Amino acid sequence: MGRAQYKPIMEYCGGTEIGGGFVSGSFLQPQSLATFSTPAMGCSLFLIGNDGIPLPPNVPGLGELALGPLMFGASNTLLNADHYDVYFKGMPVWNGKVLRRHGDVFELTTSGYYHAHGRADDTMNLGGIKVSSVELERICNAVDNNILETAAVGVPPPGGGPERLVIAVVFKDSRDSAPDLNKLRTSFNSALQKKLNPFFKVSHIVPVSSLPRTATNKVMRRVLRQQVAQIDQNSKI
Repeated sequence: MGRAQYKPIMEYCGGTEIGGGFVSGSFLQPQSLATFSTPAMGCSLFLIGNDGIPLPPNVPGLGELALGPLMFGASNTLLNADHYDVYFKGMPVWNGKVLRRHGDVFELTTSGYYHAHGRADDTMNLGGIKVSSVELERICNAVDNNILETAAVGVPPPGGGPERLVIAVVFKDSRDSAPDLNKLRTSFNSALQKKLNPFFKVSHIVPVSSLPRTATNKVMRRVLRQQVAQIDQNSKI
């Protein structure tokens, strides 16, 4: 607003695969800084609670964002993945319709405004392209025989900006105290750009002895993201 001589700024959020925006500001409503005041025309927004069930409409809360499946311009096919698996598989049902996965964490405030909190654990935004961590990890796991498992997380730089792709790696041979991480990063980039997207690039590799997991063995990528962010602050990588 300061750069525009304090003219009002209308927030608008969307993506190519849904043909435009899904949440927006509006000239017809009072606006609040860095929030959205309404779903975009033709869109329905749902926040999924920790129990996997959508919160009741218009009830304040925080959760993973899901979209109503009927939207103007929404995609129905993907070139390099199964559209149903990416957007609908495993999603809850609301009024007989399977909700569409989005991947952002959103909050509906008590004042009725939507506030974005970044990506959910299993997806990230790389250069404006939404991608599944699992898909990235599947490719990285096959790059080197000494890799036991990997975890991909999107981490913004310490000063802010677009998310960088960071790969946490657990090696089979823990006695190898000095693996060539630069060579491995080059191999990751080559494989990802060839098999997934030519614009994806690994920014940093973090060797770990094991991945943090929940009691049900799910990788806690949010914990990894926090750990990498802390490393960034300490080393300014």
